[in-house]
Amino acid sequence: MVTHVARPSFPPAPSLRPYAFSARQQLPTAKEHFVAFRRSLPRTPPLERQTVRARGLAFAVFSTPPVADADATPLLCINGGMLYDHGMLWPALSPLARTRQLILYDQRGRGQSQAPSDPAAATIDDDAADIAALRRALGVRRWDLLGHSWGGGIAMLATALDEAGTRRLVTVDAVGATSTWMAPLRKAVVARLTPDERPAFDAIAEPLLEQPDPDLQAAYARAVYPAWFRDAELARSFAPPKVTSVTGAAILARLRREGYDWRTRLRALSVPTFVIHGEDDALPVAVSAELERLLPRSKRMLVPHSGHMPFWEAPEVFFPAVESFLAAPLSGAVRREV
Repeated sequence: MVTHVARPSFPPAPSLRPYAFSARQQLPTAKEHFVAFRRSLPRTPPLERQTVRARGLAFAVFSTPPVADADATPLLCINGGMLYDHGMLWPALSPLARTRQLILYDQRGRGQSQAPSDPAAATIDDDAADIAALRRALGVRRWDLLGHSWGGGIAMLATALDEAGTRRLVTVDAVGATSTWMAPLRKAVVARLTPDERPAFDAIAEPLLEQPDPDLQAAYARAVYPAWFRDAELARSFAPPKVTSVTGAAILARLRREGYDWRTRLRALSVPTFVIHGEDDALPVAVSAELERLLPRSKRMLVPHSGHMPFWEAPEVFFPAVESFLAAPLSGAVRREV
């Protein structure tokens, strides 16, 4: 089942503040639409930083203030990119902090978190195992997970390792269950980049990405970045930070060099899952369709007017849908529609 509009079959969430979907038709550009939505929001809540030790490393963890509803399940947000810190999702996801506490963190060897003793040996499974360890170290009995892009892959693997501690899972334009999406993605990126953007991309041949070179991996991430957006003008308003990570580069290179196949683990998941994917993402929509087929208790929504960043490009669709899914009662399997 695929839902193509912002009306998933979950109980309605409270309004984020008056911002009608019709505003998209009234505003000439996607950038103006984005600015209008962000201005409609209350002040962005502060993040409190703490250092949490887990699996022998010191992690930088950031959380929004607790909400009035003491029974609201906290939401751990896992950013993508493999090279970056939690800032890739903050303040992007700040609207979700109205109804629950958000927890973000810097992955091992990224941002302000400690790197492992041998970064070259790091794997995405290490990232996944860190999630349950962080939950226990923080004293959280159960939480929800939201993962974007590569963070969606980490979130799925982490849920497979810690189903008892995970109430619900949201994947946002997540990577696929196998590595077969990488070649189609490169073709889509080539088609989307402008002539001025192509030289930086063309300078990095695909076989080079199998090398754990931090500068190379960072340069490639920046070259690809404009293709993640449906709207070229909006894309020019964003840019990834100019950072490198030895740990992240090693993980990316290994995934590209060796490939991966998580299908067996995903088929065994019993956690209710919401698979969200931008209708115009360079990452093929078929990736999300396969995730829906594999995950036994899943529901998928394709977000219109959006590429890889639905929280930026289609916020009036994205946030109510996520809130509705997280607020729905936990009774039986998530219903599939045909």
